[in-house]
Amino acid sequence: MHTATVTDSLSAFAAAKLAELDAAHLRRRLEPTRRLDGIWVERAGRRLLSFSCNDYLNLSHHPQVTAAAAEAARSFGAGAGASRLVTGDHPLLSQLEAALAAFKGAEAACVFGSGYLANAGIIPTVVGATDVVLVDELAHACIWAGAQLSGARIVRFAHNDVADLAARLAEARGSARHVLIATDGVFSMDGDVAPLDAISDLARAHDAWLLVDDAHGLGVVGQGRGTAALFPDAKVDLAMGTLSKALGGYGAYVCASAPVIDLLRTRARTFVYSTGLPPASAAAALAALDIVRADAALTAAPLAKARRFTRALGLPEAQSPIVPILLGEADRTLRAMQALEDQGFLAVAIRPPTVPAGTARLRLAFTAGHPDAEIDRLARAVGSLLETA
Repeated sequence: MHTATVTDSLSAFAAAKLAELDAAHLRRRLEPTRRLDGIWVERAGRRLLSFSCNDYLNLSHHPQVTAAAAEAARSFGAGAGASRLVTGDHPLLSQLEAALAAFKGAEAACVFGSGYLANAGIIPTVVGATDVVLVDELAHACIWAGAQLSGARIVRFAHNDVADLAARLAEARGSARHVLIATDGVFSMDGDVAPLDAISDLARAHDAWLLVDDAHGLGVVGQGRGTAALFPDAKVDLAMGTLSKALGGYGAYVCASAPVIDLLRTRARTFVYSTGLPPASAAAALAALDIVRADAALTAAPLAKARRFTRALGLPEAQSPIVPILLGEADRTLRAMQALEDQGFLAVAIRPPTVPAGTARLRLAFTAGHPDAEIDRLARAVGSLLETA
């Protein structure tokens, strides 16, 4: 009886919270989506051109990538079988780490199961209770999660505001043992780029460390090498990124000095206590990285496509393949999403808490494979929505 009462009260709590979210147009529901190739999807029996996928180079369906994944699965099985520190350290993982380190110009790299696991493990490994983490206010949720898990004092600074960061860094540095600055390279919801040159200068002047989450920069900016390549003099101590966006697969990595990587391998809890990345994922990432290294035209295409769209609408020039169309309220954004879907486009509404209150938006992601004619058609459709508003 007691268990039933507890269960009933939990269900009632959940139902009440869901009702609140429904009233605010903030409830989220899973929408089964079959990806047909790099740009087309099928939802509820309809074929839609997706502008909501992070597969910027369309490598998830590239024959070289899928063949590498299939061969690895046939040869080595579907999973790693255990943590890498037990029996899950397949040789493909060390090959992938060596390739990533070479590509990023780092001494070493460490692969994680996902971007969220990476930041949730990296940050608590390098800072603790007597330290400070300075976080850009629009940084990805996994940076905030890692900072909270670390027990360090967390100080937010205004988005891409170097002067605000400088003031907060000067204040924090006096009392903290160590200071970590954490920011996205390309911001996932706004598409803008962090000023890593100025941030790096501040970090070096104050003996602080810099972590950059470049999940949305790798493969699409800096000739494919990521955001830091736009700022050759910037020093990034912890260069984190994912294998699940431009590389088309799954997993994440961090590049750093050899001692830092060794420390992460022995103390990052999300590495130590997680099953290793499946061999197929490692093989797919290696194949995708080969393509990125070899095809400069491919890596340049997503940004060029995004800039075609922003030019057509007279918007500020895109800095990355991500272009937000800010509409403000959640209900208006949902209506806009449906209006575009009626015209054959998938442009998913992004609502709080993913973005700040009052900034609900359509987050458009452009890929190498989007036809120019369809980009122009999307621009006309979005332009009509904005005129109506």
